[in-house]
Amino acid sequence: MKKPLFFICYFLLISLSLFAQKPQKLTSNQIYEKIQKLNFLGTALYVAAHPDDENTRLIAFLANNIKARTGYLSLTRGDGGQNLIGPEIRELLGVIRTQELLAARKVDGGEQLFSRANDFGYSKHPDETLKIWDKEKVLSDVVWAIRTFKPDVIINRFDHRTPGTTHGHHTSSAMLSVEAFDLVNDKNKFKNQLKYTDTWQPKRLFQNTSSWFFRGREEEFKKSTKDFSKLDIGVYYPLKGLSNNELASIASSQHLCQGFGRLTTRGAQNEYLEFLKGTPLKDKNDIFSGINTTWNRLKNGGEIGAVLYKIEKDFDFVNPSKHLPKLMKAYQLIQKLDDVHWRKIKEKQLKQIIEACAGLYLEASAISSSSIPNSNIDVNFEVLNRSDANIELTSITSTISKKTIVKELALEANKKINFKETIHLKTNHFSDPYWLKEKASLGMYTVKNQNLIGKPETPRLTKIDFNLIIDEVAISITKNVVRRYAERDKGEIYEPFEVLPKVTTKLKDKVLIFSSDEPKKVSVEVRAGAKNVKGKVALSLPTSWDVIPKEFEFDIQQKNDKQVVDFLVTPPKNQSEGKLEVIAISDGKSYHKELVEINYNHIPKQSVLLNSEAKIVRLNIQKAGNYIGYIKGAGDVVPENLRQIGYTVVDINPAEINEENLHKYDAVVLGIRAYNVVKELKFKQKFLLDYVEKGGNMIVQYNTNRNVDVAAPFSLNLSRDRVTDEFADVTILTKNHSLLNFPNKITQHDFKGWVQERGLYFPNSWSKEYTPILSMNDKDETAKNGSLLIAKYGKGNYIYTGLSFFRELPAGVSGAYKLFANMLSVGKSNVEVKPIIKK
Repeated sequence: MKKPLFFICYFLLISLSLFAQKPQKLTSNQIYEKIQKLNFLGTALYVAAHPDDENTRLIAFLANNIKARTGYLSLTRGDGGQNLIGPEIRELLGVIRTQELLAARKVDGGEQLFSRANDFGYSKHPDETLKIWDKEKVLSDVVWAIRTFKPDVIINRFDHRTPGTTHGHHTSSAMLSVEAFDLVNDKNKFKNQLKYTDTWQPKRLFQNTSSWFFRGREEEFKKSTKDFSKLDIGVYYPLKGLSNNELASIASSQHLCQGFGRLTTRGAQNEYLEFLKGTPLKDKNDIFSGINTTWNRLKNGGEIGAVLYKIEKDFDFVNPSKHLPKLMKAYQLIQKLDDVHWRKIKEKQLKQIIEACAGLYLEASAISSSSIPNSNIDVNFEVLNRSDANIELTSITSTISKKTIVKELALEANKKINFKETIHLKTNHFSDPYWLKEKASLGMYTVKNQNLIGKPETPRLTKIDFNLIIDEVAISITKNVVRRYAERDKGEIYEPFEVLPKVTTKLKDKVLIFSSDEPKKVSVEVRAGAKNVKGKVALSLPTSWDVIPKEFEFDIQQKNDKQVVDFLVTPPKNQSEGKLEVIAISDGKSYHKELVEINYNHIPKQSVLLNSEAKIVRLNIQKAGNYIGYIKGAGDVVPENLRQIGYTVVDINPAEINEENLHKYDAVVLGIRAYNVVKELKFKQKFLLDYVEKGGNMIVQYNTNRNVDVAAPFSLNLSRDRVTDEFADVTILTKNHSLLNFPNKITQHDFKGWVQERGLYFPNSWSKEYTPILSMNDKDETAKNGSLLIAKYGKGNYIYTGLSFFRELPAGVSGAYKLFANMLSVGKSNVEVKPIIKK
């Protein structure tokens, strides 16, 4: 009995990862479930702060057991987190986590919403959070989400009454939801929104509570449960062959960049909801009690219900197409509904059911995965009716060019029709993430188009309406243009079709450190988004910097081909920081974007446009030693940053570590969370410590304190201590220690300009062998002295640091570079000190 279940779960995970972009093809079971959902007219909205905050067990239960339209409003896109699967951080991480949320919703059946709030990193109090976010703007976004999604019930993940006890973003999400509940029906609040939507009043507001919220008060929780709504979210779905909590585990496992891959669970399991405000419940365990969720909710909805309830009751799993005449009748009735909100929702749901019942395959596949605005693209069309229904393709319409092409093709049963058309991309816009198009603040993304606010991703620019007649009823089914192709080692691949600039440029290094006034080569890669692209590329620099030549010409014949040009940049004689920008000009138009492609198996390929620029720093920095071994952890770019300032950095394969091959390194550095994610380290620690004991220098960057042993040479206890204020005062505890004086003098000035945070997961206790170097703390907190610890072990030195170098070095923070160079130079005071010069 366990084997089939295993294969079902395995198939789901593999399907979602390898074929993240494939169109969904519904089975009879899935069609029936869609009909059940079509016949439920109730909506729930779950509210929290980040991707992976959502309770997938409850979302899956609401969407699949109750059949409610269920949304998750994540106030942020998780930009401030860490990344376990790659080097992307900040806005690129937010793009990944957005897609992981969408992948999770595909599994649990929910929908995804956002606000404009920018995840600026860990916050210890909602006062700080709401100040940085701009409370009024985020509140307006929550009101907008409720007014447009129109939930009957809202469920908060976190408690609004306990500020300061958990992440400030968490508490703020609940506080804003509670406040919005009372504002959404007030026409005098956020009046500009009412140009696009109506006011709305949800019926009830809950908090999804649990024993976690009663830590230290377990008896109080047990007593309180009798007053809470209780839902058994372990129900079994025979049509899926899965329990609800198994489904939820698979959904949660989509958050791979956060290390949420997990085992599935099953069996009875309770979730508790505390009623906060609104209309009291008639049935404590039915959160929709007293709310009409039938078709009779709508004017003239009873007639539609009479048709669709019968289809649900008599559904033919062997031949779903037999229901097409009645489904088309229901479609005509839905189009006549006065309620625009429900009409759009139910029309979209019903179209999907009709398409599946008819076994329709409708595809528009471009010959390339991208093109430029106002160009022509060739698109291959495939149309197939896999039923006996009477279906005609009357025409196709390109939504981007507004052009209709007449077809008048009878779709005979199971006879595929292929044809090719040329589509004009009549647009001046690109298809990159809409929230990244304009400059953001620390706490907010800039989105001026009200109708885009809250959407999970940029609406696809290039779509095709397939205009059909089914059973003598006209209906249009819209499909995104995609790129479908195959690779021998991967099989069939679907990619989104993107509209991208004709020219993009890329700097190899995003931070350029100049340790003297010697010039340095700066390489720029120019990429053509079309054939036969010519133009000029130049660098824009601060006034005290110089570059030769002033510009380069480029001439690229093939689309997606690249040309690299090398500039020579000369810094000023004195210390200086600024921004280097790349500007390309072609056919009189200026281009200043870099194309970043993110391509992981579990999410669709993403094309992101960022400003093509780098931070340039003229810095007096010295080093002792040069040859560094680096053991990568959970995806950081520290090795690239160290190479950029002149170090030779070798990536060490943990499996190949032995007692002979470490002695050649001047220092060995372990990447962030290495002990969390590199399983081999627990078997190789003896060789690493032996390297230190014989005179080596070992630097361990932060690890989380969850089920990990860093196997330090002396006792060291990791904690959740962190300093989230990047401006927090730093006290130097040991001013005379060589770590702060050789080969660079470290002062208070070196802790200016840090980004997002000081550091995280500091040790909170350690043995006497360690020397704490720095002390720091957030406002109103005790001093945290564990951010940088050093211990002599044998002839060498062991350093543990929770300072967030993985953020500071890519951001070009001068003091962070000097401090890291000092850590790498520990124990080498008798070695010749060299300025870092890289030409």
